[in-house]
Amino acid sequence: MSDKEIVLETMKKAGKPVNAGKVAEMSGLDRKAVDKAFAELKKEGSIVSPVRCKWEPAKK
Repeated sequence: MSDKEIVLETMKKAGKPVNAGKVAEMSGLDRKAVDKAFAELKKEGSIVSPVRCKWEPAKK
């Protein structure tokens, strides 16, 4: 599983908008890996920010 997939799964499990620090804490991934995955997921449009500094998977 790639870091991006792990980040998305973790966000889905959280069930609410979360920040990168919380995703890193919940998934066990390094914070830098989470930040990199967030950047890629934002470019793809796979995650959206409903509130400032918090992200959730995009509803497709």
